[in-house]
Amino acid sequence: MSSTTELLKGAAELFPGEVVTQAHVRHLDLPYGAGRFALITLDNGLDHTKPTTFGPQSLANLNAAIDQVEKEASEGTITGAGITGKPFIFAVGADLKGVELLSRHEDALAIGKGGHDVFRRLAGLAVPTFAYYNGAAMGGGVEVGLHCTYRTVSKALPAFSLPEVFLGLVPGWGGCALLPNLIGADRAVSVIIENSLNQNRQLKGKQVFELGIADALFEGADFLEQSLIWTANVLKGSVTVERAEVDRGEAWDQAVARGRAIADSKVHGAAPAAYRALDIIAAAKDGDLSAGFDAEDRALADLIMGGELRSGIYAFNLVQKRAKRPAGAPDKNLARPVTKVGVVGAGLMASQLALLFLRRLEVPVVLTDIDQERVDKGVGYVHAEIEKLLGKGRINQDKANRLKGLVSGVLDKAEGFADADFIIEAVFEEIGVKQQVFAEVEAVAPAHAILATNTSSLSVTEMASKLKNPERVVGFHFFNPVAILPLLEIVRGEQTDDASLATAFGVARKLKKTAVLVKDAPAFVVNRILTRFMGEIQNVIDEGTPVEVAEKAVEPLGLPMSPLVLLELVGPAIGLHVSETLNRAFPERFTVSENLAAVVKAGKRGFYLYDSGAPVLDPEVAALLKQGDTVLTEEQTRDRVLDAVAQEIGLMLDEGVVAEAQDIDLCLITGAGWPFHLGGITPYLDREGVSQRVNGKPFLAQGVASVPA
Repeated sequence: MSSTTELLKGAAELFPGEVVTQAHVRHLDLPYGAGRFALITLDNGLDHTKPTTFGPQSLANLNAAIDQVEKEASEGTITGAGITGKPFIFAVGADLKGVELLSRHEDALAIGKGGHDVFRRLAGLAVPTFAYYNGAAMGGGVEVGLHCTYRTVSKALPAFSLPEVFLGLVPGWGGCALLPNLIGADRAVSVIIENSLNQNRQLKGKQVFELGIADALFEGADFLEQSLIWTANVLKGSVTVERAEVDRGEAWDQAVARGRAIADSKVHGAAPAAYRALDIIAAAKDGDLSAGFDAEDRALADLIMGGELRSGIYAFNLVQKRAKRPAGAPDKNLARPVTKVGVVGAGLMASQLALLFLRRLEVPVVLTDIDQERVDKGVGYVHAEIEKLLGKGRINQDKANRLKGLVSGVLDKAEGFADADFIIEAVFEEIGVKQQVFAEVEAVAPAHAILATNTSSLSVTEMASKLKNPERVVGFHFFNPVAILPLLEIVRGEQTDDASLATAFGVARKLKKTAVLVKDAPAFVVNRILTRFMGEIQNVIDEGTPVEVAEKAVEPLGLPMSPLVLLELVGPAIGLHVSETLNRAFPERFTVSENLAAVVKAGKRGFYLYDSGAPVLDPEVAALLKQGDTVLTEEQTRDRVLDAVAQEIGLMLDEGVVAEAQDIDLCLITGAGWPFHLGGITPYLDREGVSQRVNGKPFLAQGVASVPA
C-alpha cells in the first residue's frame, strides 16, 4: 500500500460524514488520429445541483483512478488524460464537514498532504493532462486543474474562485504556488486575495480565460465535445498553446505588496489567512513548487487549528443552514397568500421596499403618501430603477413593461389598500405617527391583511396597542441598502398571532432575505448591539480620547469600516435617534452623546471630509467637539468597547431577544457586514476571553467555532 493511500485511509476515519466523490475512468478515441484518451469524471452520485467535493475518501478514489491512468500512460496505451465534472459542476473544493472537529495538528497536516500527493500525480504522468472546467469550480476544484498541463473552460461557467482566504484558510492544494507561476503574481493576488476579501467574488468562464488560467474557451452547449477536439489538435501539434512570460522581477514584489495593502484595508492584520497566502506567493517567485507545496501544507494545518477557520465555517453554516431554518418560525403552512402589497410612504426607504416587493413577488404594489408630489417621486424612483435593470440586460423589455404596470401610487388609502394582503409602513420614526398610520390602514384594509412596520427601534407592541386587531401587526425591519443587505429582523409583538408571523416569514423567503425571529425589545438585535458599540466609542471620545485613537482601537476586529464611517453611512441623525430610544429604555447603559447631538444640530452628515481621497476629520466637526481630559490607549478603548458589547449580548440572551447566540451572529453578519473570520461576534469574544471576563462564561460551547477540548 502506497504512503498516499495510507495517509488518505487514516484521514478518512476523521470524516465519517463525507459526501464521497467517485472518479470514473472512461476511454475515448480522439479525432484526427490523436489516439486513445483517458477521461476521469468526478461525480458524487447526487442530483446535478449538489456540489462535488474532495474529502479523504474522495481523494482516495481519485488516487485510484490516477493509478489506472498512470499504468496506461507508462504502457503507451493512451496519448493523454483529462479530468472533468458532472454536468454543470466541476468540483467545489475540500469537503470541510468535520474539519472543525480536528483537535491534532498532525491530522490537519494530513489534509494538506493528502490533496497535494494526489493532485501532483497529474503533473507527473507520462502523457499530457487536460482539465475541462465544465461548471462551477472552487478551491480544490480549481487546484486539481492547475496541476494539469492544459485547461479549457466553459463560457457558461457561473462561478470560479479560490475562496479559502474568505473562510480563513489558504489555497492549500497548489493554488498559492501554482497560480502565480501560471498567470503572474499580480493576477494571482487578485484571485486569491482581492476577490476572496471582497465577499468571495466569483469569476465567470470568460474571465477565467482572459486571466490566462484556461487555455481555451468554448460554448457551454457542446463544451466537452469541443474541448476534446481541441485536445486532439494540441496532441497532434496543429494547435500550440502560448502563454505570456511571467515577470519574476520587481512586478512580483509589487503584486505581493498590493496584496498586503488589500489585506490591511480589509482585516487590518486581525486575520492571518491572507498574510499566510501572500507569504507563499512571495516565496513562489523562484518557481520551487515543492517548497511551495510544503509551505501550503504547514499554513493549512496551522490555520485549521486556529480560530479563524473555525469561525469562518461557523459563519458559513449560519448563513447557509441556520438562515434557511429560522429558529422559532411558525409552521409555514399557516402562511396566507400575498397577491397585492401596499406601502405607506414614498420616500427613499419606502421606494426601495416597493421595488424589492415588485421584483421578487411580481404582484401589484401601491404606494401612498401625504401629497401627489411625493407619490409621483416614489413611483418615478421605481420606474427609473427598472429602466436601469433593462439597460444592464438584467430584464427584457416585456418584463420591464410588466413590472412598471404593476406599481402605482395613490393618495387615498381606501382606494389603494382595500384589496391588499400585506401592507408595510416606512414613515417617520415616531411612535405617534406610526400609530396614526396603522389606525388609518386598519380602517380600510381587509381583515386578513398583515400590517407590517419597518421600524428600526420602536415597540411593535405599542404600535399595535390601539388597534382592533393587534394580532396582525408584525415588525419587518430591513437594513439599508435594502437590495444588498440580506437580513430581515421579523419582530413578534406581544399579540402577533402565528398566522401573521408565518405569512411574514413566507414573504421573507420570497424576498430572498435572511429572516431572524426577534422579540419585541428596544432596537431589536443589530441596532441595539451597534448602538452599544458605537456608544462606547462616542463615550471615550467625549471623555477625551482623540478620535483617531478611538477609531484605530477597534481595527483588530477587521470590521468592514470604522465606527464613525459606519455612523456616516447610517446617518448621524438616525444614530442619535436610536441612542435616544435606547437611553430611555436602558439609561444605565446607553448614553446620548452631546457631541453627536451637536453634529446633528449643525446638519453635518458625518465626521470626515474626503477631499484628499482619504478620510480627514472635518475641522467644523472638530470645533464642535467638547472633550474631557480622560485619555485612553487603543488597548484600553478596545477592552471597554468589547466589554460593553459582551455585556449587552449577554443581557439580550437572558431576555430572550433571540433564541441563541448563533442568531446574534447571523444578524451581525447579514445585517451589518460583520466579518466571516470573526464568526460574527460571539466566537471572537469567546476567543479573546471577553465573554468569560464579563459574563463568567463563554457564549458558545467548546468546539463550536473553536478547537474541541
